[in-house]
Amino acid sequence: QVQLVESGGGLVQAGGSLRLSCAAHRSIFGLGIMGWHRQAPGKQRELVAAITSMGSTNYADSVKGRFTISRENAENTVYLQMNSLKPEDTAVYYCNADLFFRDWTPGPYWGQGTQVTVSS
Repeated sequence: QVQLVESGGGLVQAGGSLRLSCAAHRSIFGLGIMGWHRQAPGKQRELVAAITSMGSTNYADSVKGRFTISRENAENTVYLQMNSLKPEDTAVYYCNADLFFRDWTPGPYWGQGTQVTVSS
């Protein structure tokens, strides 16, 4: 069982920045993959960014060059630095994890989500 708790969401103007944090209630050293997904109203949940235990990353095309995912094993935390935010980034952001890396599809463990709202 992997418990994940997100924080750092909020309201920001377009062009601004936010940093999301996902704290795990266990060591993340052995977790095969951790990532961030988001879901906007009326849309399907989508991958934003993910990082494997070996440090390989994958980003949605819409956030490449603006968002950066990182994992700090000593802190049992994964971060998502979001810069140059756009109104279309508005969504609930969910942390996700899996014990093993198979592919970039989401694993079985989810946080409760944190709201990000970008005003124009």
